Amino acid sequence: MQDELRDYMITDEPYYQAVGDEVELYEAAYSVRMPMMLKGPTGCGKTRFVEHMAWRLRKPLITVACNEDMTASDLVGRYLLDANGTVWQDGPLTLAARHGGICYLDEVVEARQDTTVVIHPLTDNRRVLPLEKKGEMVKAHPDFQVVISYNPGYQSLMKDLKQSTKQRFGALDFDYPEHDMEARIVAHEGGISEDVASKLVSVAERARNLKGHGLDEGISTRMLVYAASLIAKNVEPLGACRMALVRPITDDPDMRDALDSAVTTFF
Repeated sequence: MQDELRDYMITDEPYYQAVGDEVELYEAAYSVRMPMMLKGPTGCGKTRFVEHMAWRLRKPLITVACNEDMTASDLVGRYLLDANGTVWQDGPLTLAARHGGICYLDEVVEARQDTTVVIHPLTDNRRVLPLEKKGEMVKAHPDFQVVISYNPGYQSLMKDLKQSTKQRFGALDFDYPEHDMEARIVAHEGGISEDVASKLVSVAERARNLKGHGLDEGISTRMLVYAASLIAKNVEPLGACRMALVRPITDDPDMRDALDSAVTTFF
């Protein structure tokens, strides 16, 4: 293991419950170093899945939270000033490519399209990264892989990946797990009983049915874990649900009342 990536190794197994054959499919994709695209709603477990797979494969994981202000230099690197003059500092993409890590671009559609095109030479048979400012061509390490994720239901025409980008990736679809499995996940992660976790999942399912009918996004598994963590600390369930589930997803008074009523139904 390269010293430069030692800090990016995941030493403890991240808890992940496989919903289908996504683990086996990802392992097969990594064996041929296929770039991967994970698609699914916010908070459904995409990032946890990547962390679990990096741990399983014993590869370092460099995660980049993409945003609209991110530039190509933020990904590939830039010259910086120090006491001895200017020095080049690799960006996260270059670091992973040079030394053999998995580079995970989370919510990649949030980045500008002129930024994301820098990954193109790394996602075809060339597997190279041109550093134009440095005049260097980085040949990707044999262990290097690019993984991107985004939420298809939250994108717009202004925030979508180009077809020329999408077709460079294999893709896995993610969604919220079925009721009993999601309850087990929430119970494990939040430290509560499966009975209480099941009630939280029922609240989330009510909210998810309202997506597109007053809600932009449903209650995610991540939010359920937040609520469960509060309940585990002896916070009264109604208050925990209002704070962790209802208030974050809507400011509309009528929608809040409807969701509060759903919480009251189960608690």
